[in-house]
Amino acid sequence: MKFLEYTPLARVNAFLSNVNLGDCHIQGALEAYSCKVAGMDKKLSRSLDQEVLDSLNFSSSLSTSPVGPLSTSASRRTLIYLILTLNHMYPDYDFSMLRAHHFCKESGLSAAKQKIEHFLLEASKVWAAEVGDETPLMDCLWTTIDEVMDLADCDVYACVPDFEGDPFADQGSIWSFNYFFYNKKLKRILCFSCRCVSKMALDQWTEEDVSEVEYEFIEGMDMEE
Repeated sequence: MKFLEYTPLARVNAFLSNVNLGDCHIQGALEAYSCKVAGMDKKLSRSLDQEVLDSLNFSSSLSTSPVGPLSTSASRRTLIYLILTLNHMYPDYDFSMLRAHHFCKESGLSAAKQKIEHFLLEASKVWAAEVGDETPLMDCLWTTIDEVMDLADCDVYACVPDFEGDPFADQGSIWSFNYFFYNKKLKRILCFSCRCVSKMALDQWTEEDVSEVEYEFIEGMDMEE
């Protein structure tokens, strides 16, 4: 899959990268990818496809899933795109163990919008105060996503992680979400990943990073001597 760079996303991403709410910070990102697989993605997609097919032989209940009947190549392909997108967004993690039950399909675009806007209510207030734009954050967000993805033709999925090594469940995480807007016609997928982290946890991570750098520096000095 190839990362697609869209100028309209840059402005929203710049704001959502770090929204200071006082006791907590919101960190979000929107990334779009083409659904053309090549190289390592192609190798992994074949492996995942075979694993899902093999699992169908052991449980007929797996034939239905949030992405559709896994007995069809189209549904398996959708699942694979979701997994590959997460792998690209979070290269330090491996999501190849995820399966269809780790995702859910939204009943419609309006349902996803309502949930996202609920989470970003406070961020919208910061946007209005700091950016000073006449266009509200939510209007800017949905206009931008629509421009990139053509929302009318998108299926919307959400990740429901419950596995060991979940990057969205770091200590200090108050809430998080990962929504996928998948346009089959355009062969394109956009992931909107966002989380809210307590300021105390952020400060602690910063202190740990500084301590680690200082330790490596001192250790290097000792080796030179």
